[in-house]
Amino acid sequence: MKRLAILMTLLFSFASFGQTTISGKVTDKKQQPIFGANVYLEGTYDGATTNETGEFSFETSESGSQVLIISYLSYETKKIAGDVSTLNNLTIALRDDVNTLDTVVISAGTFEANDNSKVSVLNSLDVVTTASAVGDFVGALQTLPGTSTVSEDGRLFVRGGDAGETQIFIDGIRVFTPYSPTANNIPTRGRYSPFLFDGITFSTGGYSAEYGNALSSVLLLNTIDEPDQEKTDIGIMSVGGSLGHTEKWNNTSLSVNASYINLAPYIALYPDRNDWHKPYEGGQGEAVFRQKFETGMLKFYAAFDTSNFDLTQDDINDPDGVRFKLNNRNFYANTSYQGLLGNNWSIQSGLSYTIARTDIDVNKELDVADDENSIHIKAKLKKRFNSRFKLGFGLEHFSTDFEEAVNSEFFNGTYGFTNNNTAAFVESDIIFSKDLALKAGLRADNYELSNEFNVVPRISLAYKTSKNGQLSLAYGDFYQNANNGLLKFNPSLKTQNTKHYIMNYQYVNDGKIFRAELYRKDYDNLVKYDTDEAGFDSSFSNSGSGFAQGLDIFWRDNKSLKNTDYWLSYSYLDTERNHLNFPTQAQPNFAATHNFSAVAKYWVDDWKSQIGFAYTYASGRPYTNPNTNQFLGEKTKSYNSVSLNWAYLISQQKILYVSVNNVFAFKNINGYQYANSPDVNGNFARRSLVPAADQFFFIGFFWTISEDGKDNQLDNL
Repeated sequence: MKRLAILMTLLFSFASFGQTTISGKVTDKKQQPIFGANVYLEGTYDGATTNETGEFSFETSESGSQVLIISYLSYETKKIAGDVSTLNNLTIALRDDVNTLDTVVISAGTFEANDNSKVSVLNSLDVVTTASAVGDFVGALQTLPGTSTVSEDGRLFVRGGDAGETQIFIDGIRVFTPYSPTANNIPTRGRYSPFLFDGITFSTGGYSAEYGNALSSVLLLNTIDEPDQEKTDIGIMSVGGSLGHTEKWNNTSLSVNASYINLAPYIALYPDRNDWHKPYEGGQGEAVFRQKFETGMLKFYAAFDTSNFDLTQDDINDPDGVRFKLNNRNFYANTSYQGLLGNNWSIQSGLSYTIARTDIDVNKELDVADDENSIHIKAKLKKRFNSRFKLGFGLEHFSTDFEEAVNSEFFNGTYGFTNNNTAAFVESDIIFSKDLALKAGLRADNYELSNEFNVVPRISLAYKTSKNGQLSLAYGDFYQNANNGLLKFNPSLKTQNTKHYIMNYQYVNDGKIFRAELYRKDYDNLVKYDTDEAGFDSSFSNSGSGFAQGLDIFWRDNKSLKNTDYWLSYSYLDTERNHLNFPTQAQPNFAATHNFSAVAKYWVDDWKSQIGFAYTYASGRPYTNPNTNQFLGEKTKSYNSVSLNWAYLISQQKILYVSVNNVFAFKNINGYQYANSPDVNGNFARRSLVPAADQFFFIGFFWTISEDGKDNQLDNL
């Protein structure tokens, strides 16, 4: 018996000799213990979980070099490599997982309109269901703060900048001619169908170093990556029709969309203030081809549209009015590729090509033909070193060949320019913690026409002030070529410059979002000339300057009121500039001091309907009265418009859609035209520049035929 006891003691001694104890304590960065963290040796079943004080201890028979893994939800997994004999009495601090939904998001100057974004101000459905937008993505964005209502134009005017200061990109590649040309006092529309896009990023300032040649704003449109099913969309509208189809194979898909618009029947029923010889007629076709690879996706997007009209508009200086005839053809092609290269490298590249031709005839006395051919080539590489540090850099080249031919009694000839810009950029994303993030970049641009080389910084910082709130700051330096209408007369004009300073606060909680943003923009090198209109006889310089500053506020709530989604936007804008032929610094005539929008959507179960409401207000805009000695010294009356829409679900895939813009027919005035010469009393007569029609009515029937029998063109209804 004594021998057996000795033998058992020896066996236990040998067993104990083969075991190693691994122990320690797990805390967060604030030294608070983490309870329930998993701690184990990689590739083994040896491990434990931490107790209430964050401590753990377990034994293992493994020897030599091993890897200890510590993991817990919402924290980054940590690995410690070393000999098992050294893995005891450890003090381990886990870092917050910065990939979680509550991580800070840099938001200064940027609005997301994306179903997949962490924080979306709008989603893709909002573009086509906002009552005042009439299916135009630009119209929907005009309900956001930072934009000014310029109803006679229709383009995006952002924070004291004119419409030419906003650049538009599709899948990261530049669109050179995003709007259809039009006549004076008739608003234009964006060329592209909102149904082909699932994401919109609208930067009202302080945008990434990846984007250049824009003084005020960048609008990024992203086409749908992969359709979920095959379907056909049919639209019959009061102004035309549309037909779309999506075909899907294993890793390939193709979406096509065509539309035809003819305002002749509408004008016959609802005549407006213009004398139409041929009402607007336009045709459009779009296609998106997608090829999905194991590590990336190739897209090819192409769009063609043509439009024409012929009308006579009133003119105070011509009793017969001014006859204006326009014919436009535009083709845009875009190829892009995004993919992974291995070792945490990724690539984004693309190429776009634009062909645009516009023919204008004025009073059968002046013929103008504009031809533009433009190319954008871009390649970007990005390296993800870890979840907290990413570095991206790239090269791009823009080329524009512009030519204008004029045939008139006084001049016959052709002139234009070829513009080549090359740029390089580098940018890093640094996430210090879930509460603090930094984006810093540098951009270098070479402008061939003006023989300039500019290097500019861009930086944004975001700090999470509470569980649902965060503060962001941004600074950026931005350059842009003068527009084609000026470069055609003087191609050597220098680039114009502005500096952005932005402070943003954002609060997001359970279907509610609040944003408040202060900004300041300082303009320099603005183009000036010394004649009434820019021309070959003008003396040009870059001596202009200006500023824009203000406050933007946004509130959206889709939870507090049952079946109701609404948002409110307000912008205060203080801006002046001395540019073009201005004799002094003044508030430009496209800028309104106060802009307000209210949008609401209410779902009525019993009616199977969504009812929409939109109200737009803008304070009066400046104009010059030659009967006074003040330049831009008077203002128009305020702009008001209330729009309503109704989407009725006839069946799951059939929708009847009705909208009315400016329901109450407010008599808005865009400005005034004055006579060239005074009357016998020395007074200059004037006429009001009013919209061609006070109201616009739209009726559409939209039918979707899909595999699941549930999808429709407003598939959130």
